[in-house]
Amino acid sequence: MNSRHPAIGSGAQPDEAALDALADLDSPAADTWLAALTASFAQSAGELDRAALFPHANLARLQSAGLLALTVPRALGGREATLPQTLKVVRAVARGEPSTALILVMQYLYHLRLQLNPNWPTALKERVAHDAVEHGALINSLRVEPELGSPSRGGLPATVGARDTSGWVLNGRKIYSTGSPGLTWYAVWGRTDEAVPRVGTFLVHRDTPGIHFGEPWNHLGMRATGSHEVVFEKVHIPAEHAVDLQPPETSVANSIDPQTAQWMSVLLPSIYDSVARSARDWFAVWAAERTPSALGTPLASLDLFQQTLGRIDALLLSNRLLLDAGARGDVAPAEAPAIKYLVSRDAIAAVELALEASGNPGLSRNHPLERHYRDVLCARIHTPQNDTVLRNLGRAGFASIPSTSSIPAR
Repeated sequence: MNSRHPAIGSGAQPDEAALDALADLDSPAADTWLAALTASFAQSAGELDRAALFPHANLARLQSAGLLALTVPRALGGREATLPQTLKVVRAVARGEPSTALILVMQYLYHLRLQLNPNWPTALKERVAHDAVEHGALINSLRVEPELGSPSRGGLPATVGARDTSGWVLNGRKIYSTGSPGLTWYAVWGRTDEAVPRVGTFLVHRDTPGIHFGEPWNHLGMRATGSHEVVFEKVHIPAEHAVDLQPPETSVANSIDPQTAQWMSVLLPSIYDSVARSARDWFAVWAAERTPSALGTPLASLDLFQQTLGRIDALLLSNRLLLDAGARGDVAPAEAPAIKYLVSRDAIAAVELALEASGNPGLSRNHPLERHYRDVLCARIHTPQNDTVLRNLGRAGFASIPSTSSIPAR
């Protein structure tokens, strides 16, 4: 792996003040520290976006505060945080720099269920967990491929693991590999070369020979995620690093458990809700300070701008209530994906309102609103996509009807 991209955890020292402030994540001290973190991350967010730079410094700071192992079990040295506590941290990070927050969410979701996965060797699970606690090691699933697209749509991966005398040899390439420059562990989704292939995870350490970056990440928004193409060429891994190998139909059925789905439905859209809140704050300050000479009073005094901010705040109020309800477990698992759909939709709408009302200043790259708009649009691309969410909700709705014969004919 390219040595210009060091793994997170290289030389980061514990921040005792941060550890003290965050000892109780529900305390006012934690709120104060997280607010300062938001402000700090926001200062460099524009430069990270412009140059598509990976947020190494942000992640090192999170490591020094003990926040990269937030969902690792206490028995293994982690915080074993609740969903509301985790949501609080993600919101604070995303308000400052959302790409960092997305990398963090991937880390949290992976560790959330890792120790309960019966298909991983215990020693390997504990190694990955201890690596996160002690060194801030990041892990993420690498699943999407150039030809296949999103694996949620079905199909077998082109990435192939072949047995050899010492373990497995992996060949393939993955795109949209969030966090790739800072990952220590690549959890690569692939298939075996067996006559009847199995699919599963090939766990690859970043220092294994044969890994390099291909097409660089160059997206409209969320430009600092480092979601580059990662290429695996004759990568040798130990036999026990091939985990979760199952028939394709079994793998699809067991791809995500209800608890992880619930957490994902809350944490992912919370990133984009936070982006919308940053956009809202910029718009409110701009309208309060902007005084056209012909008007002689701030734009905020006009009914149009007051209504616009009111509409934005109403959308964000709905988002907050929905995310908090999901974090408390007040939304049934089958309905949880609707949180992602609704919060993302309203976050995008809120930023569009601010953009429409601010006009050219909002579109200027001298101001952050256009960056917030580019970032918030990325809410749509995360699995499950809107069509899947709505189709599943509709099917469940029709399935709840006792009998079609009871529906009056028209």
